[in-house]
Amino acid sequence: MPAPVVAHPARNFMTVKQVAEYLHLNEKKVYSLANDGGIPATKVTGKWVFPRELVDRWLLESSHGGMLSDRLLLVGGDDPLLHRALQLHAYDHRAHNLLSHSVCGTRLGLELLARGRADICAMHWGPAAESATRHPALLRQHSAHRQWVLVHGFCREQGLLLSPDLPPLTRIEELFAEPLRQPLRWATRDEDSGSQRLLREALARRESMPAVEERHQQPVRSEREAAGLLAMGELHVAPGSRAAASEYGLGFLSLGWVSVDFALPRGVYFRHLFQGLMARLGSAELLRDAERLGGYDFDRLGALVWSQE
Repeated sequence: MPAPVVAHPARNFMTVKQVAEYLHLNEKKVYSLANDGGIPATKVTGKWVFPRELVDRWLLESSHGGMLSDRLLLVGGDDPLLHRALQLHAYDHRAHNLLSHSVCGTRLGLELLARGRADICAMHWGPAAESATRHPALLRQHSAHRQWVLVHGFCREQGLLLSPDLPPLTRIEELFAEPLRQPLRWATRDEDSGSQRLLREALARRESMPAVEERHQQPVRSEREAAGLLAMGELHVAPGSRAAASEYGLGFLSLGWVSVDFALPRGVYFRHLFQGLMARLGSAELLRDAERLGGYDFDRLGALVWSQE
């Protein structure tokens, strides 16, 4: 029986010299591309190494028109209207193109974008009024940001989803007052999530309020998961948007507005799939859905709000 074939690690990665020979570039140019995040690379003990598979994918994507331009993978935040827009856009293209959405939170979404594992990251990080400074600051934490642009999607009202069993509330302090405080069960999102970030900042501004006990917290991975658990009576409170509260018949306590922006490479910006998604978000059908759900502002949809150049 022949011995199994085992991939040799050295064959899966290339050195600067090997990449230079492979791409017919000088080594100085390869160093420049690696330092600027222009080519898939990582440092091991201070030396650049290049995953052969990702370099090949990068070559295909850099070709005229992009060999991978028939797919669009969106990561990052969750949103009812964005989810519907992607579904409709995918249905329009049927088997001709691939569109998908992986909900993982803002910060992990940007990491996936930087590693070339995704095409777009839907992000929000703090109040809408501060997004012009906060969002570019997050992007600059990744060397690949020099190839990225930031496109405004929409503003949405963000806050707390409340179980139908709870009475109407107008202030977050009421959740910590008797008789509501115990035994309320809270959903918590990952720290990579913009929704969890906004909630933590809101609680930090109210130092007199007690912390939520860990035994009354349940981790959830998406806004939709949290809303479903609240609708089934499994939880009482979760961070989320007004739109999600409307979609699942939940109560809502507003904490303000956030700006949902799209971070993406310049090449992806010009893809017909991305431009089509922006058109779908601004369509009469989706705007009617936004009005029905409530808590949306589409005044600057598609505006280019940041670029390194």
